[in-house]
This record gives sequence, C-alpha cells and structure tokens, in this order.
Amino acid sequence: MSNYRVIWYSISSEVILKGAMIMKKWTWLLVFILLIGSLAACGGPKKEVSKKQDQKETLPLSKKDFLMGTVVSLKIYNAGKQDAMDASYKKIRELAAEITTNDDGKNTEIDKINANSGKKPVKVTKNMFFLIERAIFYSKNSDGGFDLAIGPLTNLWRIGFPDARKPSQAEIDNRLPLVNYKDVQLNEANQTVYLKRKGMALDLGAIAKGYIADEVAKVMKAHGVNSAIVDLGGNIFVIGHNPDEKKWNVGIQDPFSPRGSIIGKLETEEMSIVTSGIYERHLEVDGKDYHHLLDPKTGYPFDNNIAGVSIISKKSIDGDGLSTATFSKGIQGGLAYLKQFKGVEAVFVSRDKKVYITPGLKGKFELVNTDDFKMGN
Repeated sequence: MSNYRVIWYSISSEVILKGAMIMKKWTWLLVFILLIGSLAACGGPKKEVSKKQDQKETLPLSKKDFLMGTVVSLKIYNAGKQDAMDASYKKIRELAAEITTNDDGKNTEIDKINANSGKKPVKVTKNMFFLIERAIFYSKNSDGGFDLAIGPLTNLWRIGFPDARKPSQAEIDNRLPLVNYKDVQLNEANQTVYLKRKGMALDLGAIAKGYIADEVAKVMKAHGVNSAIVDLGGNIFVIGHNPDEKKWNVGIQDPFSPRGSIIGKLETEEMSIVTSGIYERHLEVDGKDYHHLLDPKTGYPFDNNIAGVSIISKKSIDGDGLSTATFSKGIQGGLAYLKQFKGVEAVFVSRDKKVYITPGLKGKFELVNTDDFKMGN
C-alpha cells in the first residue's frame, strides 16, 4: 500500500528494457516493405499517437517557488490541471502584493496603513479588510497573546533577516506602548483601517500565510482539483484524499530540527496543519538563543515550556492565528484555551521533549520518534 506523506514526497522510477531479436535477411526485407506501406497509408494518425504518448503527464504536477520569504510548494495529483497550478500561483502573488510588508520595496497595502499611522485611515481591499478583522479577533480572544500590532517589535528585532540583532532594553521600552491591538480601528462601511498612534505598525506574518493557503485551496477546487497538497513554508493544507483514495499521512514537525523532520504522524483529510515553533527563525547572542515568536507584553520572545505547537483545523487562517495565540499560553494554558474552538486539535511539544495532544487526537496521533520524545500526561 502506498504511503503519502505531507512533509515530503518522492517519486522515483526506472524502467529497464532488455531483449534481443535475431532475424534473417529476407525477414528484414519483408518488415521494411510492410512498414513503408503502413506509413504511406496512415502516416498522420501514427504521428499523432506518438506525440500524445510523449506528452503523457507525470503526477503529481509539482511546482516550487520562493515567495513571501519562504519556499512555496504546490502538488496536484489530478491529471490535466496545469490551469489550476497557474491560477494558484497567480492568486498567491496577488495576495502577497497586498498583505506582505516591504516586498522588494513595493508599496503594499500594509505599508500604506503603517505609513499613515497617527495620520489618517487607509481604504483597503476586501481581502485585506477580512484578514485584519480575523487578526483582531484572535488578538482579542487571546487577550493580546497574539497581537497584529506587533510590528514595532518585529521591526526592532528583525529575527530571520540578515540584520537581526538584540535591541537594548531602552529600545524595547520605547516600542512597547505602540503595540496594542485596541488602537487599530476598522470602519466597515468605508472599508478603512486606522492606526491611532504614530509609529504603530501592523505585522500580519502570524496569520497571512494561513489566509493565502485557504484561498489557494479554493482556487484549486474551483478548477476541479480534489487531491493536492498546498505548502506555504510550513502552512500545509491537504485537499481531499491521497491518490489511493485514502487519508493523507501527515507528519508533525520536530521543533528542535530543520523543517521536514518529524516526531509523529496522523491521518487526516481536507484539513490544515500549521506549526509554530522555535525551529523556524532564531538569533543567538552571547550564547543565548532568541526565537522569533515575540511576546507583545514584554518585547522579548515568549519564555515558556513550549518548543512547538501544531494546530489541525478546517481553515488555515484559524490554524495560523491559533498557533501563535496558543504558543503564548504555554502547554497547560494552551490546552485549556483550545477547548472553546470546535473541530480544532493540537499537538504540543515541550522543551524537555514531551508530547501532549488534545482529546480529539487520542487514538489518531502516532509518536514515531520514540528515541528522543515521549508522551506527556
């Protein structure tokens, strides 16, 4: 039985044809005569069949690109869906141009909002308004553990960029008053966003890829795709079933290792899997490691017992927002926090390499790296 994994997928095939044929000279002559007659009578159709065979599609249809500061990988397991692949990448680029910050110097929607902080409201697209609405929801729901207005701090630390550095306490203290989701004002009638204080800045990096993954899945389904993997740099969405008409076998990221290393697996279908963890981006200063998930209340990376949390949900935008919101609360706090969300499950990995799961994953999640990890209580 084939085993389809989400974190990696490889196809290798080697066809070796061996054979021998010995014919007498008169037989070769007969074959040559028959061949000439055949080509003269029906040369057109023979060429057409050969052309179709040469163009036979190899599945999955796969494409990778570097977008939004990460590797984007799409794989489609339905035949004849190049149009779906093209439309999906077009959608990614369109949305990235709206909601990313400082994308190759372009003046994106987020750049416009941030540039007008403390000055005036900025009219935005329907996509942007919806995304900011959801970001505000998770900011409120998590009591500021997730805060879409964290831009002044992320711009200060710059973890994940070549100019990353540990800021001084004075710099952090100066930026903290600017980080407050309550100072983000939305006007639904005018579809505008206003940052009340000069120097405020939105950073939607903790939720944007989830939204885009959902939109790509919609595009694929509209083009008749019912078996595919959308991977936006760790934000994974599995569409339908695998090519064997079975559930996808999804690997859960090891937060202590590079992307692609797993601690366990579970079978799922038509779901999003989003992981936030210390493995993604970090900065080492004077022997101390600082990860990129910043606490809006202290200005420093969250300091709790979570090394990584993977959220399994129907919508990737929810998985994205919840992965950061949950990370902010620690393992026990995160488990309690997620109880309010129906249909959402999670896998937590502690810094001492214990694994905790939500009740809905009991009997479904399998720990495979039992040498380094063990299940917690």
